[in-house]
Amino acid sequence: MIAFVSGPVAALAPDTAVVEVGGVGMAVQCTPTTLSTLRVGEPARLATSLVVREDSLTLYGFADDDERQTFELLQTASGVGPRLAQAMLAVHSPDALRRAFAAGDEKALTAVPGIGKKGAQKLLLELKDRLGAPVGSAPAAAAVSSAPAGWREQLHAALVGLGYAPRDAEEAVEAVAPQAAAAGGAPQVGQLLRAALQSLNRAR
Repeated sequence: MIAFVSGPVAALAPDTAVVEVGGVGMAVQCTPTTLSTLRVGEPARLATSLVVREDSLTLYGFADDDERQTFELLQTASGVGPRLAQAMLAVHSPDALRRAFAAGDEKALTAVPGIGKKGAQKLLLELKDRLGAPVGSAPAAAAVSSAPAGWREQLHAALVGLGYAPRDAEEAVEAVAPQAAAAGGAPQVGQLLRAALQSLNRAR
C-alpha cells in the first residue's frame, strides 16, 4: 500500500499529476480541485490509494487523509468503483458528502455525473452510517487554492474527464464565466467546477 507520495511536481494534466519520488515519476489520478492546488516544480504531498486490477495499477491522489479515507469508504457500496468515487469527490468535499448522506440529500448525489435518482437512493441506503458525521462547518471550496489563468481549459478538460460531451462542457464553462470574472484574475477551479456541474444538472 502506498499511503502517500511526496516530492516536486514534474507535470500536470487535466486529471493527473506526476510527482517525482526518488528519481521516479509517479502518475497520480487527482480531482480538479486537488490539481488546482499543485504547481509544476513545487513540492507536493498527496495522500494516495492504490487500486489494483488484473490489467492495471492506478494510484489515486488526494489533498489529505480524510479525502483518501472517504474515497475508500465510498467504494464499499455496491456499484461504486474508483472513478465514480473520485467523481463524487470532484463535486463534493468529504464533509459535504457526510452532510448529504446524514440528511438523505438525494439531489446532492444526483449532481454527480453517473448517478441517477435510483442510484442516489441506493447509495443513501448503503452508505448512510458508514461515512460518519460531518467534522467541520466550513464551505466545501473554502480551502481551495486559486487556479492558474487558464481556468477555462482546466475546467473544460475536467468536465470532459467526468464524462460530459465537449459541447455540453463548453456551455457549462460559459455559464460560470460571470462567476469567474467576479473572482478577478484568479478564479478557483474547485468552486467553478461545482457551479458548472449544478448548471449541467439543471439542464438535464
